[in-house]
Amino acid sequence: MTPQLTTFHFIFLPLFGFAVGVLGTLIGAGGGFLLVPVLLVLYPHSSPATITAISLAVILLNASSGTFGYARERRIDYRTGLILTATAVPAAVAGALMTRLVSRQLFELIFGLAMVLGAVYVLWKSTGEGQRVNLTHQVPNRLLRDRQGTTYSFHVSQLLAAVISPAAGFVSSFLGIGGGIIHVPALALLLRVPARVATATSHFVLVFTSLTAVLVHIFTGQFHEGWRRAGLLGLGALLGAQIGVYLANRVNPRLIMLILSLGLAAAGIRQVLASIA
Repeated sequence: MTPQLTTFHFIFLPLFGFAVGVLGTLIGAGGGFLLVPVLLVLYPHSSPATITAISLAVILLNASSGTFGYARERRIDYRTGLILTATAVPAAVAGALMTRLVSRQLFELIFGLAMVLGAVYVLWKSTGEGQRVNLTHQVPNRLLRDRQGTTYSFHVSQLLAAVISPAAGFVSSFLGIGGGIIHVPALALLLRVPARVATATSHFVLVFTSLTAVLVHIFTGQFHEGWRRAGLLGLGALLGAQIGVYLANRVNPRLIMLILSLGLAAAGIRQVLASIA
């Protein structure tokens, strides 16, 4: 049964979508880790497939708007982004199809555990632990100069990028969170991409992975219940994404990683408790 939209929804959903757009674009994660827990609370009778379809549609709008802004800032590493996209998209199809096979309770438990583990990993890495292997001696194969004149020179292992990305593609569509929670840490901590370039490049990849997953949900009939809710959330996300791009130029990279870890932890703990209650 499709939930009826009330005045509350017409006011709250765009405002919440705006907040998701700001934070999701700021950290390059799309905002799904914030959006999915709230959707699970607001719509307790909706299936995991419907929840993820709504979230991924909003992420698509958010990522498209954010990518446009980051492209103007000239901070997207397109070569690395295309490698990540090529290996993430097939996995995104599998993840979207898999969502239909799990119960809501199991979905909430898996979602919560994934968020908590992600939070611990990102926090551990961002504090300096686990970063003792220095790869900066490698010859840079990427050179970017952004709109503000900042130059980014770094080395990216294309093989490692191709190996990492399928996991992000699968998780992004299965949980409806966008994949940025894997791509951003992977780009910044494993591939040694500067944090500001990592968030921008992650958003570029999100456009393709979220579009793929949304199309799968449409073709399998999982999106007909949620398109109105996705539209209201997406209106706010489109504007919020541009604010996120603006703030990204003025926020410390370590703070970006800290925000990401705290957001993951809060969402994960809440979902684990909800699934076992």
